[in-house]
Amino acid sequence: MFRICLVEDEIDLANLIKTYLEKAGYQVTLFNKGNDALNYIGNDVDLWILDIMLGDDVNGYDIIKEIRKKDNNVPVIFTSARDQDLDKILGLELGSDDYITKPYSSKELVLRVNNIIKRVYKDKIATSINYDDYVIDVDKRMVFQNDVEIKMTTLEFDLLVLFLKNKEKTFSREEILNVVWGNDYFGSDRVVDDLVRRVRKKLPKLNLDAIYGYGYRLL
Repeated sequence: MFRICLVEDEIDLANLIKTYLEKAGYQVTLFNKGNDALNYIGNDVDLWILDIMLGDDVNGYDIIKEIRKKDNNVPVIFTSARDQDLDKILGLELGSDDYITKPYSSKELVLRVNNIIKRVYKDKIATSINYDDYVIDVDKRMVFQNDVEIKMTTLEFDLLVLFLKNKEKTFSREEILNVVWGNDYFGSDRVVDDLVRRVRKKLPKLNLDAIYGYGYRLL
């Protein structure tokens, strides 16, 4: 799971952004004061979101300067109510990756975060999939929730990956049988229902939608 550090002094906005990011599968550490964020620098963070103007004597520019002393590669997004070219240029010169002007949509911010994460960590993403607070390591065939492993059988894992790689696509029971069990399987297609039930029980946040009389899709 990718770790994001959010520094925002508007508490209601900060909590809203945190909620949206967590729903998108990120682990979020939130600070409302710049000094607290400065003290956190050096911890394992995959992306910083910094409000430029904060409520104490530390601003976003101060924080990115300290971040860059320790890590020149971790991506940083600036947010600000000031829509001035000078602010954007200064942010870029200090090593930010993006700049978003308030008021902004939380969904837009999440999209920008997703794009930067995909670009910077493309090698890491290639072997893992996030869904809600689940992290699925495809190569190691392991599933985690909040860093705790959830044990899956071979068939359960194969079914899970099939749906995760094809979100919102509807599969018939026959198609699932062919992919998960193989073309040489002979028996009732009701084994699919049993497998889905087991996966749902282990991963209750997985939104597997049943299509009556046909099959399933992941939403």
